[in-house]
Amino acid sequence: MKRLLIISALTACILIAGCTSAPVLGTGTLQFSSSPQGAQIYLDNQYQGTTPSTLSGIPVGAHTLEFRYPGYQSWDSNITVTTETSNYYAALTPLVSQTTQPTLAAGGSTTQGSTAGSQPTVTITQSQSIVTLGSTQTFSGTCTGSDTVLLVLFGPGAYTNGVQIAQVPVTAINTWSYTWNPGYRIISGKYTMRAFDKNKITSATTTFSVVGGGSVSIISSATLVPQGGTVTFSGLCTTGAGSVTLTLYGPGQLSTGVQVATLSLNADNTYSYKYTFDLSRPIGTYTMAVNDQQNTASASVSITLSS
Repeated sequence: MKRLLIISALTACILIAGCTSAPVLGTGTLQFSSSPQGAQIYLDNQYQGTTPSTLSGIPVGAHTLEFRYPGYQSWDSNITVTTETSNYYAALTPLVSQTTQPTLAAGGSTTQGSTAGSQPTVTITQSQSIVTLGSTQTFSGTCTGSDTVLLVLFGPGAYTNGVQIAQVPVTAINTWSYTWNPGYRIISGKYTMRAFDKNKITSATTTFSVVGGGSVSIISSATLVPQGGTVTFSGLCTTGAGSVTLTLYGPGQLSTGVQVATLSLNADNTYSYKYTFDLSRPIGTYTMAVNDQQNTASASVSITLSS
């Protein structure tokens, strides 16, 4: 009996020790400040607002932090978040402005060189006009008269007033390229990327759409339809796509689905479509499915075809 009690006690101790030794995950709070104020904060490459700012609920562990400010060199660091409150401050360094070299004037005096054609030029292109949420977008182009291109993104939500995305070096042959990974926190909509020379004398723009992160819905005007009858399908798409596709599934040849329509969305992101069932369709249950243009969201509704 004593031996049994000792074994039970040891077992209980082992179980308790095992439970208490499991790591406890938590979150921490980060406080950001910079000189100058108003620097854009990027945590793990995701825009988090401008300094000064406080973020709470950040998972403990390793993260990347970056401060960006137009006309200044970016500041970045690998940080470790704990359950405590941590403060991060960066004194940003201005980019060195381009200056023209002095030229020797008649009589030996010097004048500041200024020649026609010294105006910088910038071009920009993009890899795709529609970006699916979670994928990347590559911007590239040419630049003369500047060793750096500043990329500023304008769009909905946090990007309404423009956010500097990157400072991209220009190669010796006056080209530049940058691959942007917006992650999943960006919202769908229309965006404009503007490329500036580093002194913001000139710029070029390109426009694209971000699709995803929303939903698509479908309803039918009737759930019981006679052979040869007509039913109206309608719904709302909030993924940022420009159109939706309707596919009908049912008995016989429709078992694998047949696409019946591709519909452009109305200005309020709604759609509507009238479908007439052919008299030759067998009675039974049918399903109309809807997908947005990039297949980031779908929905369906069932209809019973009766005699």
